[in-house]
Order: sequence, then structure tokens, then C-alpha cells
Amino acid sequence: MQRVKIDEIDRKILRLLQVDASLSAAAIGEQIGLSQSPCWRRIQRLRDSGLIKHQGMVFHRKKLGFDTMVFAHVKLTAHGRSKVAEFSEAIRQFPEVMECHLLLGHVDFLLRIVTPDIEAYERFFFERLSQLPDVQEVTSSIAMTEAKHTTALPI
Repeated sequence: MQRVKIDEIDRKILRLLQVDASLSAAAIGEQIGLSQSPCWRRIQRLRDSGLIKHQGMVFHRKKLGFDTMVFAHVKLTAHGRSKVAEFSEAIRQFPEVMECHLLLGHVDFLLRIVTPDIEAYERFFFERLSQLPDVQEVTSSIAMTEAKHTTALPI
């Protein structure tokens, strides 16, 4: 993957968009000392380069009823390790899985899963996750308190 070259003005734009993606080019330009048109062109260039993947909203999971967050370490069978892509594709179909990371080490994947409660996670575990082919072991850790959560990169 090729890195995108950015300058300090681009960094300022990105910092502002991370805090509030709904800011207009005019509002951003006003804060960083650019007029609307050059600011808009820079934002468009950042989008076109793929640096800005998408502009979405971040919701408060607990206010939507997703009170339980679980981190699951998944170990595949020795035979299953050759099917990492298949496991990854299957996991993408589960809306409860917010993140899935392939790891180096004694486990193969780290999943971040949200559910309304422990019972819902138990159902998800027994009916879906543990039923995937080549899953040898799942170790689940329930998050008690979220000390920090951010989607902002340290630009």
C-alpha cells in the first residue's frame, strides 16, 4: 500500500475532519486560513487518494442498547490456518463483529464484538462463531469499562 504524501495544511484539515466530519470546506478553510475553493480541492484530493476512506457517524453503543463488548481471541486448527481468507470473509457477515484483526502469535484473530447483553453474546458464540469451520478455540474477555475510545488518528 502506497503512502499518501501530505503537508501541514492537509494535516490540519484531517484533524478538523476527525473531530467533525460535517464541517464544510468553507468552515475548515476559515479555521486554517484558506479560502473555500482551495480547501475543497485539498479535501477532494485526500478523498481521491483513498486517504479519507469514508465519512460516517459514530454512535453511542450503550444508548443504542449494546451494553456488552467482548474481545475474542480465535485460534484456528492447523488445517484451518490455510483458510484465513475464508474465516475473514465469514466474520464479515456477522454485524456483531465490529473489528477483526489477523494476529501473529499464539492466536490467529482478535475480534471486537458488541451485543445487548451477556446472553446475546452467548447465543452468538454458540450459534454462529463456534460453528464456523476450523475454529479450534475461542477465548473471550468481557470489557468492564471503556477507559478510552477514539477513531481519531494522531495526525
